[in-house]
Amino acid sequence: MATEIKVPVLGESVSEATVARWMKAVGDAVGLDEPLVELETDKVTLEVNSPAAGTLQEIVADVDATVGVDALLGVIAEGAAPAKKAEPAAKPAEAKAEAAPAPAAKAEAPKPAPAPAAAAHELKTLSPAVRKLVEDNNLDPAKIKPTGKDGRLVKGDVLAAIEAGTAKASASAPAGAAPAAAGPLPPRADDPREERVKMTRLRQSIARRLKEAQNTAAMLTTFNEVDMGAVMGLRSEYKDAFEKKHGVKLGFMSFFVKACIAALKELPAVNAEIYGDELIYKNYYDIGVAVGTPQGLVVPVLRDADDLSFAGVEKGIGDLGRKARDGKLTMKDMTGGTFTITNGGVYGSLMSTPILNPPQSGILGMHKIQDRPMVVNGKVEIRPMMYLAMSYDHRIIDGREAVTFLVRVKDALEDPRRLLIDM
Repeated sequence: MATEIKVPVLGESVSEATVARWMKAVGDAVGLDEPLVELETDKVTLEVNSPAAGTLQEIVADVDATVGVDALLGVIAEGAAPAKKAEPAAKPAEAKAEAAPAPAAKAEAPKPAPAPAAAAHELKTLSPAVRKLVEDNNLDPAKIKPTGKDGRLVKGDVLAAIEAGTAKASASAPAGAAPAAAGPLPPRADDPREERVKMTRLRQSIARRLKEAQNTAAMLTTFNEVDMGAVMGLRSEYKDAFEKKHGVKLGFMSFFVKACIAALKELPAVNAEIYGDELIYKNYYDIGVAVGTPQGLVVPVLRDADDLSFAGVEKGIGDLGRKARDGKLTMKDMTGGTFTITNGGVYGSLMSTPILNPPQSGILGMHKIQDRPMVVNGKVEIRPMMYLAMSYDHRIIDGREAVTFLVRVKDALEDPRRLLIDM
């Protein structure tokens, strides 16, 4: 009995993925729930586990293939002995032709004849994601070369056509349509000193979202500095007892999360978002924490952070960080979020202007703690100082609110007792 391996539900607003790698080869024995294939979406990388024990009989979607939800990835023969290695998946037509000799007229059956453009590319036959791209960019699908299975048009085909600017519909574009894309890049000569690597879906998504934030939001950044002496003293005094009781180290992030939540409660516009012609004020505090990984920057979300203790915040951030570095984040970990904190200080950054994480309206940037001479009560002292940067969407947050927010965060960190008595 054969069991099909299919693409699971990928998450909110995600309809396609790329096959990143197969962990098993055709003919290998697999166990129930054993990781088989790794898929990469524009948000996370996820593993697909084996739905049954047996032998991997066939790989249908090879590495770099684009697949949609419920698409067939491969087949498992339950209880079968290891099969003979199959030909690479890149040559399915040749493999089938050799395995099953047939009359010459049928030998080319795996290469379906192209259907008439009008029938093959009708909008109703396209996937929702592809159809939206075609309609939004006023494209003629008949002018786009399909590369998907059975001559299907996939998202990558449409994006390539948009970049090349070769598939515009003959009818005039509707009012407000996006301007025509720039022409294709000129050929680039190969250079033995250079290496070409295809951008991952995650990296493409990061690039697209960051550019989108710059294009759509009226983004400004305001700065301040905070004396970290009080927080550092508190950590030094209680770090051993805290770790012994809670099993987790007392870090800086819990102080920043708590300080931001206190400021967000006072200034709800910073915790809101623009939705069309409406403002959505959120009476909950799901804090995104930016994490750098080998694959790129991801922002997992700490849910209902206002209900967590300092230990709960530290444990939650630690768990999300480990999952991010191990590539184990789920779509639930990544979706939502009302405000984001990013810490460039771990890399030595002294000052930066963080970019918004749409559709959020605010993001706080932490930086390196550095000893600097400061005037305290009329005397010059060496104090551990950190620059803070608050980027915000000026369409919803006024300068007064942004500056006040940053001052409230500064005040809470310079006197952490405020966090304990909700001041």
